[in-house]
Formats: sequence, structure tokens, C-alpha cells
Amino acid sequence: MAQIKQIGPGRKTSGTIDGITYVTRGGKTYARSNPIMPASAYKTPAALKRQAIFKLIQMHLKYHLRTIRQTFTPKGNGTPTNRYYSVNAKALNLALADVADRLVAGEDISLTDVEATISTYATAHPTSIRIASLSGYQEVFLTGEWPGTITLNANGGDSTVIIIVAENGTTTTITPGEGTTVVVPNQNENQNGGNNGSSGSNSSSGSNTGGNTGGSSTGSDTTGNPVLTISKTGSGTASVTAGGNAVNSGAELAAETEVSLSVTPATGQTPTATLNGNTVELTESDGTYTGSFQMPSSNATLVVNTGSTEGYGDTN
Repeated sequence: MAQIKQIGPGRKTSGTIDGITYVTRGGKTYARSNPIMPASAYKTPAALKRQAIFKLIQMHLKYHLRTIRQTFTPKGNGTPTNRYYSVNAKALNLALADVADRLVAGEDISLTDVEATISTYATAHPTSIRIASLSGYQEVFLTGEWPGTITLNANGGDSTVIIIVAENGTTTTITPGEGTTVVVPNQNENQNGGNNGSSGSNSSSGSNTGGNTGGSSTGSDTTGNPVLTISKTGSGTASVTAGGNAVNSGAELAAETEVSLSVTPATGQTPTATLNGNTVELTESDGTYTGSFQMPSSNATLVVNTGSTEGYGDTN
């Protein structure tokens, strides 16, 4: 695929025209010639099996999309899902070969079948499928069923990031230890792990980063409402709610929505909170600190320090 510097009149920046596919990535447009093959070439047993494996892999990618976005650093103008596939393609093809034969034979294959098959393969080959390859952090391999949390250890120092896995939309809460950063995935992305096999790399994008950014996490704006990014540090715990429902980092909230914050710091410590750099007043009662604010009309960042003893900035 070659990069082109100029598109002639009548040419689109994306799509296929006269057998040439145009794709725009990172502000650059690329052109790729599509080979013309007879229809019979796609109906051979080998071709049908390749198509079946690809469909099963797409089901797997779509289901784990929100986690892969956080645990993989893309290469060049690619996406995290493209990177996941490129480093795991051989293992996934081997893992799904038998299931693909069943699909070609006309059997209905569910997402549960796909995940179980991959988990079984990962148990037998614990260093074959990477579930984390984030720049600056050690790689993590799948060793059985996909875990509920993924712990990333920095290549240098003692920085640790815990990714909370929630592909099915459920919320998991953990209490971080000293020096640990929690990154919470966007709970509002439409994550349907159905059987349509559509490519995960074509879904709406959101970025989630941890480690050197102090555990901040951002989600994509898909409804037009501003996005609330939540960053939590320290050894205590914190929860954010709106309308009685839990709010996680990346949530999209309508402007002027009343957002409540509850913090339980470690014994003897005092928490702090800021919204876009402005202090959120916290009131203490029986060791629990509470506060509230109205969601601004634009994207906002809430920073909660759950264990400061000397004011904002001490992250223990």
C-alpha cells in the first residue's frame, strides 16, 4: 500500500474506485490496488477455511475491543486491534482451525465457542497469545480464560497499571495498593459480542492510557455529550455517581448533570479532588469524604487523590 500526496478531481479519500482502495489514516491518504480474482478462487476448501477463521477472529476482536485499545500500542498508522492481530495471527489461526472446519460444515459457532477454544489453546501454549503489548510495559500473555484484570508492570521502576476488563459492560471495583494506578475502561461504548463478525478495527475509537499519565483514561464521544475523564491515585478508594448510577472514566454525561463523589482515604489521610484544575469541595463524615459538581458543557477531567496528607499533589 503506497501513500499518495494528492487526490485528483473526483477521487475520494476513502472507499474503492476502479479496483483501487483509498484509505485515510492520521491525515494521510493511502492507495492500494485490489487484485482481481475469479469467483471460483474464493470457493476452494482452503479459501473457505481462511474466511471462516477470519470471521471467528473478528468476533473475538470485537468482544475484547475496549481492553485491546488500552493494552496495545499501535504501530505506525495502524490501530491497537491491528497490532493485536499482527502479533497473534499465527496462534489464533492454529487455535481456531478446528472450529473453522465446523463453521464451514454449516454448524453454528457462538462467541462462547470461540472464547472457550482460544482459552483452551492458551492454557496449552501460555506464551503464544499476547493480551498486552503497551509501550513502556512488559508484555502479558493469555494463559487460560481471559482475566478479569490485567496487570501491566513498567519496563523500568515499580510503576504498575491495572486494567479492569469489562467487555460485557459490567463494572468491576478493586482497591489499589500503594503506588498503584487504576485505569477504568469506557463503560458506554456499544460492545456487542455477537456473531456478525464485523471488524473491531472499524469501530469508533477511544484512547486509554496509563502509567506515565497518572492513570488518566479517556473515552470516545459517541452521543454528543461531553466526556468525563476520571483519574484516581493514592491508597484509598473512590466512587463517582450520577443519578444513582456509577460513573466510570470515559462516561458521557449531559451538561449540568449533578455528579457526586465519595472518597474513603487510608486512615489518617486527607483526600483531594479537582475538576479541570479547580478544587472540588469535600465534606468529611465518619471517615468518608463526599462532594459534588455539575458536569461542564465540554469534556472535563476529574482528578481524585485518595491518600494525600499534605494537600493535592501527593500521590503516595
